[in-house]
Amino acid sequence: MLQTIHKKIKDIFINFQSLFLLLARFMVAYVFFESSKSKWSDIDATAKWFDSINIPLSTLNAYVVASVEALGVLLLTLGLFTRLISVTLMVIIVVAILTVHLPHGFKAVDNGFEISLYYILFLFFFLSHGAGKFSLDYLIFRKEQ
Repeated sequence: MLQTIHKKIKDIFINFQSLFLLLARFMVAYVFFESSKSKWSDIDATAKWFDSINIPLSTLNAYVVASVEALGVLLLTLGLFTRLISVTLMVIIVVAILTVHLPHGFKAVDNGFEISLYYILFLFFFLSHGAGKFSLDYLIFRKEQ
């Protein structure tokens, strides 16, 4: 009986996999949109903040991070090179965890790394499952999937 229920649920929701991937991509893209917009709104302040937390080449890194986040918004939204941008965004998040969030512990309410882990999990999901059928990746690389 449990196997039958499991199969029916799987058969129903497998049809929604690409829709869920699309919605997840939009959600993660929005987060990076807000982050990128914040950095670009005052890139000099971002560079000074990076310098204050001992990120080397703070001005260059401020531009690189803000640009990669903005590119991530575009690529995740379109579902283009989703796996590649997922790895790149994971690197940025890991650096953010190590330099900003780790000293505050785990809890999000304490500016800890909890939320960052959720985004890494979503990015791993995109890395392993791709962007789904509602993406340019699917149109371009369909034969590989």
